[in-house]
Amino acid sequence: MSLRIRPATQDDAALVADLVRALARYEKLEHEMSSTPADFGKAFADPRGPGALIAEWEGAPCGLALYFFNFSTFRGVKGLYLEDLFVEEELRGRGIGKALLAALARVARAEGCARMEWAVLDWNAPSIAFYKSLGAVAMVEWTVYRLTGDPLTRLAERA
Repeated sequence: MSLRIRPATQDDAALVADLVRALARYEKLEHEMSSTPADFGKAFADPRGPGALIAEWEGAPCGLALYFFNFSTFRGVKGLYLEDLFVEEELRGRGIGKALLAALARVARAEGCARMEWAVLDWNAPSIAFYKSLGAVAMVEWTVYRLTGDPLTRLAERA
């Protein structure tokens, strides 16, 4: 039983794309995925871009935590936003997800973050139970809004 968590590098762009595609498939959202290894390579090359942690079980990549930093105006310090957390289905239940989140919590603390946040699909009961077991609290009074495609373009073009 060998688990290693390591930071992703630009050289991991294809691996990250594969893991994100596996997550999209699990979430029944693969039809929405258009990112490519080149997109991840470019993102990881940007010092202001996202970071990622890769989990390796017995030397083989099996999980991902992709994150970026945001800012809490109420706290006056930055926070860490977990965009994607994924562990290959056949390896779930072995503590890999918890190890990824613990490593991410260490990143957050080292960066002076006041909090870690993420979103979870409301039908994903196993993940919700897992997050609650860690002490995470659902922000039920908040609703996420998204602006994409034509509405985003129209708003950007307004004078």
